[in-house]
Amino acid sequence: MIKKCIECKGKGYNVTSYKVCESCHGTGVKSEVDLKNHFKGVSSNAVKRFELDEEQDVPCGACNGKGEIEVTEECVECSGEGELNVCRKCGTALENGDYCSDCQPKDIVYVLHPACDMDDLEIGSEYKGKITRVENYGVFVSLSKKVFGLLRIRSPSYSVGEELFVKVMEIKRSRGEVDLSPSTIKGSYEVIKLKKNISRTKINEINNRYMGKTVRIVGEVVQVQQTSGPTIFTVSDETGTTWAAAFDEPGVRVYPGVNTGNIVEVLGEVNLHGGKIQIESESIDRLTGQDSIDIRKLIDDAIDERAEPEETEFLIESETLNQLRPMMHNAAKAIRRAILDGRSILVRHHADADGICAGVAIEKAVVPLLKEANNNSDAEWHYFKRAPSKAPFYEIEDVVKDLSFALEDVERHGQKLPLIVLLDNGSTEEDMLALMKVKIYDIEVVVVDHHFPGEVVNRTVAVDEYVDVHVNPYLVGGDSQITAGALAVEVANMINPEVTEKLMHLPGIAAVGDHANSVEANKYIQIAADKGYTRDELDKVASCVDFEAFYLRFMNGRGIIDTILGLGNKDKHAKLIEALYNESMKRVQTQLRAALPNLKTQKLPNGVIFNVLDVEKYAHKFTFPAPGKTCGFVHDNIVQKYGEETPIITLAYGPDFSVIRATDAVNEMFGFNLNEIVSKLAIEIPEAGIDGGGHECAGSLKFVEGLSKKVLESFAREVADLGK
Repeated sequence: MIKKCIECKGKGYNVTSYKVCESCHGTGVKSEVDLKNHFKGVSSNAVKRFELDEEQDVPCGACNGKGEIEVTEECVECSGEGELNVCRKCGTALENGDYCSDCQPKDIVYVLHPACDMDDLEIGSEYKGKITRVENYGVFVSLSKKVFGLLRIRSPSYSVGEELFVKVMEIKRSRGEVDLSPSTIKGSYEVIKLKKNISRTKINEINNRYMGKTVRIVGEVVQVQQTSGPTIFTVSDETGTTWAAAFDEPGVRVYPGVNTGNIVEVLGEVNLHGGKIQIESESIDRLTGQDSIDIRKLIDDAIDERAEPEETEFLIESETLNQLRPMMHNAAKAIRRAILDGRSILVRHHADADGICAGVAIEKAVVPLLKEANNNSDAEWHYFKRAPSKAPFYEIEDVVKDLSFALEDVERHGQKLPLIVLLDNGSTEEDMLALMKVKIYDIEVVVVDHHFPGEVVNRTVAVDEYVDVHVNPYLVGGDSQITAGALAVEVANMINPEVTEKLMHLPGIAAVGDHANSVEANKYIQIAADKGYTRDELDKVASCVDFEAFYLRFMNGRGIIDTILGLGNKDKHAKLIEALYNESMKRVQTQLRAALPNLKTQKLPNGVIFNVLDVEKYAHKFTFPAPGKTCGFVHDNIVQKYGEETPIITLAYGPDFSVIRATDAVNEMFGFNLNEIVSKLAIEIPEAGIDGGGHECAGSLKFVEGLSKKVLESFAREVADLGK
């Protein structure tokens, strides 16, 4: 392309200096002319107007009146031509031609996307293909998974698997044939990947009408599962979740660069597999850069909106619950988001009536949503787990199991890390180490508890450093009398209001089972009464739950617990309650016959009736009721004798532990708080390794066996000093 020289501005030379004009000696004037003699006959007015009667200077013709002359040299850039031949694309100077070697237009070779078909071919264009079959009359070339052509060559020297360039000569759509010829490319060429132009389909739009059709979905990989055949990718977008199968060889991982959490584009044919819709993928491409960012934001925003809980009313009126509403809302949203986000949910709860009611409430709210969000019929088993904990806190033993299984699921099944929901535990300092371990792996944690969490400062406590959402009455000035079971039912109501009606009696069971005595507890008990459960019946159900939980141990007993709680067959419920309650009471009476005669009771000077029992010596081991429950039954026996308004404390101890129960009167009269006493003793006797706590009037104490006498004497002294 011819272009004016920039260096000399098209003149062909450059000015190097100036010299005095020799013709005019620098004056710029060559001579003077008497104009008057040259314009005779002109009117006097014209002479005056144009000043023709004066002598005028004549500019020097050599320097054009400048008095100096330019000294020039030929422009080196254009060799004095004033023009340059440059590349049309990059502007590089050329001797001839229109393009430099780098910008010279190259022949185009197309590589078809696996989803491309015959309609994507263009006659006369060059394509890259792979030989799949060789015959004497030619070779068959695969251009994509759906496009094959015949290159007619006599006695071809090619072999199967070779790649080559071919030109499309004819497309016979009616016969599904493509005629090819050898490539005409001799020089440089450019490879262009030709992608199938299919509009994006949202997952929730895919139904039976799409069977056999090719679709394009874009979403996040939430699980990668390798089967003995294909690799199954679970993909979720802003509308739903589906599965994409990819296969090369049996049991071989396909697309190893695509992992959980990646944003991908899937092209494939919609089919049914095992009764559910599945996409037989032709390609799965990982998106990066701005495309990935935009899709991820779209998905996150949509999921966040769908995860927002419905506005619901509490089952009862309570100022404490009203203050807890924002926290409960966040807990419900975190659980709903985990469902939509493709994360599994692990519920850990205390293995007593209160904790089990809490766990079952969340389970009943979550499972229907899991089924709705996943086409997988086994979703409730793959994405939800409810596990009881023996202790009223998140034990190291439990967190080790949970982390091991979670990390194994990530490694083996390509799942995301779970959401952990702690119910009736998770608030105390005893939970700290387990929660620290969980947060090392960036696992989200939701806690719904009513145990004393320690000092509260601006609605936060020590464990909040490791907890994402924390619901506890103490955070808003309440206490343990609103049970975890009640709180969990209210959260379940926010998660899935459709199950609220069947759960309304659970808070009453939890309140009676946990001996809660408050305005809120009585209101929940009244709701249960309205559903046909008397207080005695609630007590029986709670006792049966505790009895069954003792033998279930680490199992959740979903079907059995449902029947006991009245969530299944009513006839079976009544029969099972009668059988379990009668058997549990027999065992309780057997335990009391062994324990009560050996109970040491004394009335202290401050009026407290203090009861001490050695459950290691005077109670049956490894059977129901366990030491904690034995202490509770012994305590209840004494309370029946003296009355609820009497300050009574019962201590059941073993070699390295003790269980404490106290009436509310002790707290009301003396400000008794077991957690404060445990903290005080831990400071006074550091060598005993004291740990424990719980509610103000119920909990446990653990210590070194060799210092049991010193610890128990110190505790007794604290009881004796109440009121001083």
